[in-house]
This record gives sequence, C-alpha cells and structure tokens, in this order.
Amino acid sequence: MAINATKYAQRTRSSVNWEDARKRVIQSYRDWYRAAPEIVTTYVLDVPVPAVRAKIRQEFERHRFVQQLPVVDVLIARSMMEYQETMNYWKQIPQLMKYFRPEEDPKAYVPKSFMQGFLEGRN
Repeated sequence: MAINATKYAQRTRSSVNWEDARKRVIQSYRDWYRAAPEIVTTYVLDVPVPAVRAKIRQEFERHRFVQQLPVVDVLIARSMMEYQETMNYWKQIPQLMKYFRPEEDPKAYVPKSFMQGFLEGRN
C-alpha cells in the first residue's frame, strides 16, 4: 500500500460567508461518510460500517449549532486534518476506537442508584 502524504491534503482557509462554510462542512461530511467502508477495511475494525457512519454523523451533529464563523473554520480544518491522518493510515487502532468507547466499555455504565449498582455486583 503506497501512501501519498499529499493525496488528502487541503489548504486551510477561511470561509467567505455562512453559505461557503455550509458547503465546506457538507463536503467534509460526505468525504468522511464515503470513506467509512475503507476505514473499516484498512484498520480491520470489529465495528460495522453503519456504526462508523453513525458515529461520524454524531460527531458532526455535536457541533451543529456553532454560531461563530471562525469557530466553524477551525472545526473544518480539524476535520480535514483528522481525515488526512485517518486515510493515510497514520493513526493507530486505539485512536479510532476511542470514539466507540462509551458503547463498548462496560466501565462507562453508571448505575442510577447505589442499590442498583449493589444488586448488579458493581461498586
């Protein structure tokens, strides 16, 4: 597998207006969404492609209501850098699996009350 370090590189730039930022965010989302099967096969993840796509959607939705254009530009730049690192196989598997930790980690579960935790055998 030959790695071309500049294949996914993009210039960091500022958005002209909100419409420009919107187009850039949608393009970034599409790039991530389309790359989900390749990410799963490249990193040999035990996560199905729909789960990866759902996590991508969740990460984009987390910043949906950002109201400042410079902040959106920084988020787009970070997304492009993460995409380049992921697609060039510069990340390790634990760096990708950290996004799935709450669903898979049994320690992430917190009982609602002391008694519920006690009866389940957790402290």
